[in-house]
Amino acid sequence: MGISKPFPVFSFLLILPLYFLFYTITPTSSAPMQDQFITCLHENTNVSFPLGETFFDPVKNVSMFSQVLESTSQNLRFLSKTMPKPEFIFKPLHESHVQASVICSKKLGIHLRFRSGGHDYEGLSYVSEMEKPFILMDLSKLREIDINIEDNSAWAQAGATVGELYYRIAEKSSVHGFPAGLCTSLGIGGHITGGAYGSMMRKYGLGGDNVLDAKMVDVNGKLLDRASMGEDTFWAIRGGGGASFGIILAWKIKLVQVPETVTVFTVTKTLEQDLGNKILSKWQAVAADKLVEELFIRVLFSVAANNGSKSATTSYNALFLGGKDALLNVMKKGFPELGLTSSDCVEMSWIESTVYISGFPSRTPTTVLLQGKSPNPKINFKAKSDFVKNPIPVSGLIGMFKKLLEADSALMIWNPYGGMMAEIPESQIPFPHRKGVIFKIQYVTAWPNSDKRPSRHINWIRDMYGYMMPYVSSNPRQAFVNYRDLDLGRNKKNGKMSFKQAQVWGAKYFKDNLNRLVMIKSKVDPENFFRHEQSIPLLLV
Repeated sequence: MGISKPFPVFSFLLILPLYFLFYTITPTSSAPMQDQFITCLHENTNVSFPLGETFFDPVKNVSMFSQVLESTSQNLRFLSKTMPKPEFIFKPLHESHVQASVICSKKLGIHLRFRSGGHDYEGLSYVSEMEKPFILMDLSKLREIDINIEDNSAWAQAGATVGELYYRIAEKSSVHGFPAGLCTSLGIGGHITGGAYGSMMRKYGLGGDNVLDAKMVDVNGKLLDRASMGEDTFWAIRGGGGASFGIILAWKIKLVQVPETVTVFTVTKTLEQDLGNKILSKWQAVAADKLVEELFIRVLFSVAANNGSKSATTSYNALFLGGKDALLNVMKKGFPELGLTSSDCVEMSWIESTVYISGFPSRTPTTVLLQGKSPNPKINFKAKSDFVKNPIPVSGLIGMFKKLLEADSALMIWNPYGGMMAEIPESQIPFPHRKGVIFKIQYVTAWPNSDKRPSRHINWIRDMYGYMMPYVSSNPRQAFVNYRDLDLGRNKKNGKMSFKQAQVWGAKYFKDNLNRLVMIKSKVDPENFFRHEQSIPLLLV
C-alpha cells in the first residue's frame, strides 16, 4: 500500500531532533581512503574500471582533479580554494559501479555526494560543509540516449545533458521534442528531480510530468525501476529534489509533438520606451498566463553601465509552437502593446529554437548541443526565486527597477505559467507551483573573482528579495527547489540548519507535498544515507 495519507505540516516538529546527521565520519582503517574504496569496488562489481579514467584525487594529479571538479560546475563560489573539496572523485562507467559505490560508502563510513550535471546553485552535489571527509561520484560518463519514435519515448542516462537529449530526438524526428530546460548544458539526471521546467511547459507541463519510468540505485545498492521502487518513490523522485531518495541512473521520458516550424523573437525595451510600465503590466495581466498555451514569452531584466550611468532594459524572449503569421495574429489580439512586427520574428525548427532560447549567438549550429557548453561564462553568483499570483502594481514595479539599478551586475527572469501548468494538480508530482501562479521570478547577482567585496552583491539580492515580499506568494512564500537557496530557513546566529529550519524551506519548495516526501524518505532511507544541507528530512517515531 502506498504512502499517501497527509498529516499536518508542523506535526513532526515535536518528534526527537535526530533528523539531520551532521557529523564527522572516521574511516574504518588507517589505509588511504581511496585505496580502501577501490578494493571494495573490486569486491562488489564484475565490471572493470581503469583507474586513470575513473579516479581523480588532489594529491596524485592536482590539475586533472581540478579539471574534473570544475567540468560541469557553473558557480565559481564553490570552486574557490577555501571551499571543502572531496577526498577524491570517482567517474563510474557502468551502473554496477554506482551500486558498488553505495555499498562501499556505507561499509567504509564515507559520505557520498553525486552529480549528473553540476549546475547546482548552492554546490550541494559536489561541496559539503556539513560532512568531512566526503567523496564525489560524477555521473558524466553515463550518458547513453535511446530514442524510440514508434512509441514516443526515450531513455536518457543521468549524465546526458538536456541539449544532447534534444539533439538525439531531433536526429530521429523533426516533429518530436521534450519539455525540459532552457539551459541545454544541464545534466538530465538532476534536472528532472526538481521538476524540470522549460519553454514548452505551458503546452505540455514539466519534464517531470512527462516521465514514464526511471532507473535508480537505492540505499542498499539495488537497481530499481518504477515497478520495483513502487509508486510512492517514483512520485518522490520526479520533483522532490535530488539526492534524497537514491541515485538516478536514467529516465524514461514521453516525447511530445512539435510542429516542423516554430517561431522565436526577442524584443527589448528600455525604461523610456515603456513609460508607466504599460507593456510590462500588460504582460503580467495577459501574456504571462492567459495567451494560447503554444506561446511562451519570458521577460529578462538586465542592467547596463555606460559612461558612469546605469540603465535597465526588459527583453521579451519567446517561443511559439507555430508559424510567424499565426503568432502575429495572437499577439495583435492579446498583446499589441509589445508592438511585435514580422521582422522581429524568426521561423526555424524546434531543435534550432532550443539553441536560440539557450542564449547562444545567432546562427550557432545545433551541434553545440552535443558539447555540453553553456553560452555564458562561469562566474560567481547567488540566486533566489519567487512565485507571483497577482500582477505587481506600477508602484511596486517602480521600486523594483530602482532596486535593480542599485546593482552592479544583476539579472531577473520572469517565466510565464498558465496553460497546462494550471491544469495539473499540485499533488501530481512533488512540484506544487501550479494553478494560481501567473509567473515565476528568478533573481541573480554575479561578480568576477577579482571583486574583493562579494558580500555587497549577496546583500543586494537579499535586499531585493525583501523588497519583493508584498508582491509575491505568501503562507508559504514559495521557492523553486532547482534554484536551491541556503538562505531559506538558515539559522541567522550560527548559519546551521535544524529540523525546524528544514520545515521552512521544505514548505517553500514543496508546500503540503513535504508531508508525503518526509514519510517516503523515512521509509526508503531510514538511516538518512542520502543527505545534504537541504535534503528531505526523516520522520522518526
